[in-house]
Amino acid sequence: QVQLVESGGGLVQAGGSLRLSCKASERLIKTYAVGWFRQAPGKERQFVAAISWRGGSTVYADSVKGRFNISKDNAQTTVSLQMNGLRPEDTSVYYCAALLSTSDPQKSAAYDYWGQGTQVTVSS
Repeated sequence: QVQLVESGGGLVQAGGSLRLSCKASERLIKTYAVGWFRQAPGKERQFVAAISWRGGSTVYADSVKGRFNISKDNAQTTVSLQMNGLRPEDTSVYYCAALLSTSDPQKSAAYDYWGQGTQVTVSS
């Protein structure tokens, strides 16, 4: 079973940047994609970004396009989410997740493994 641990969250002012990391307990060579989702209190979990493991193609939610960048390391154990131009509405708990099958990476229900989440708070 793959274990995922997020880090890098914190408090930042609007317009600032944070870099989130998702560290896996093993190489993600069998993973189809790794995604980032976020969930604010009282709201549904929302797709943020995903990266396919073999081809490296990426997909982003419209709300973060041009501000966030998802990447993976050559060791195949860490996925990062660089967040620039942060806004108060980006405040959420951010989760990374691993998808093993060739399902829609924008659908949270398709993912097999989840991290515990990291809090991102953007002040105005």
